[in-house]
Amino acid sequence: MSKRLQVLLDESELREIREVARQNHLSVAEWVRQVLRIARQGQSRIDPASKLDATRKAARHRFPAPDIEQMLEEIERGYSSETRS
Repeated sequence: MSKRLQVLLDESELREIREVARQNHLSVAEWVRQVLRIARQGQSRIDPASKLDATRKAARHRFPAPDIEQMLEEIERGYSSETRS
């Protein structure tokens, strides 16, 4: 079921929004729906405490890793072998 959302804007804001919607060949309502969808997609749904907890748990692990020079050398070698195929 659809619900109505009422947003109060001053005249200049509404004028700008109407113009942007017109330029995009959209109704104001459709332009607002699209902008709200985009804004929601940019929001994290996981709370920051959970993210920090996961980061702390991951940081407790020790994995063998070569020094940076060896890693860079191995990466470059991998790139070189890909170009030969």
